[in-house]
Amino acid sequence: MGDVLAGIHATWEFESDSVLIRFERGIRTPKLFQALGERRIPHEALSSVTLTPGKRGTVVLHAVPRAGADPLVEAAAGQLRESGDPYRLVLPAERDTLAEYYADELRAALARSTRDAREPAERYLVTAPAAPLHFKAFDGKAFFDGDRVSFRWFWTGASTAKWKAGDQNLPVGELHGVEWRSPELFDGYLRLLRRDAAPGTGTGPAQPAQADHDPAAVVFGLGYGPVHESLPFAAAVLAAVQEAASSRAPVTVPAVASIRRDPADVADRIRHLGELHQAGLVTDEEFSAKKAELLAEL
Repeated sequence: MGDVLAGIHATWEFESDSVLIRFERGIRTPKLFQALGERRIPHEALSSVTLTPGKRGTVVLHAVPRAGADPLVEAAAGQLRESGDPYRLVLPAERDTLAEYYADELRAALARSTRDAREPAERYLVTAPAAPLHFKAFDGKAFFDGDRVSFRWFWTGASTAKWKAGDQNLPVGELHGVEWRSPELFDGYLRLLRRDAAPGTGTGPAQPAQADHDPAAVVFGLGYGPVHESLPFAAAVLAAVQEAASSRAPVTVPAVASIRRDPADVADRIRHLGELHQAGLVTDEEFSAKKAELLAEL
């Protein structure tokens, strides 16, 4: 193939073994599309292709991904709105004939494949968003450098449980998955699923049911953890977790370099810690140990 089909918010380029989707940049383009930029979807990552009437004089070409083929789709877990689905190309209705031609071409390419498109993919076939990635949640900042996920708590938003646990640095080798709940839904959050807390392992305590009390999770609020920031983050972590799990060699965790903190930020955090101590929510020992830890960051 190699032809190009331009639609609303995106352009699809049909190649011999894949579809290259390039998303437009503009105020009307969904922010998730802008954040993704472009994505190459191998034919083996697709299960089917549909062409259906859309809204207000449009048609929709939909390349349906296979289960387990795209970490972004797996992280979203069906929570994306139709308007935010990166596999849907919306076109003016007068381009229906052209869209049908490309849909048939793509169906033919899928039919020539020897694998069963109905079977889940054994590994991710679509490249995840590249690290480093970061975003601001309601109770902290989340960072991912490709090897580990870090949460740095805000003294104005983090729960006492998270303050007691301290900032988190979790290597992907210690995780078995990610749970993302859209910030557009009630009580959105991003939770890292620890291997030692997985059911049946018996090697560590279970993670708290409430994300607000789980040091391995950040919660979203109005204006915090938007889809176009937190979902690519979740997808990138998922892909890294799968890659780590597929490796037979033990995961080597590099030493974390010491980072100097802003003195004003440390002072605010010590002040908040003192308030928790005075309220009886932190013991004398916990207060002293955490205060020493914060001072050591200067």
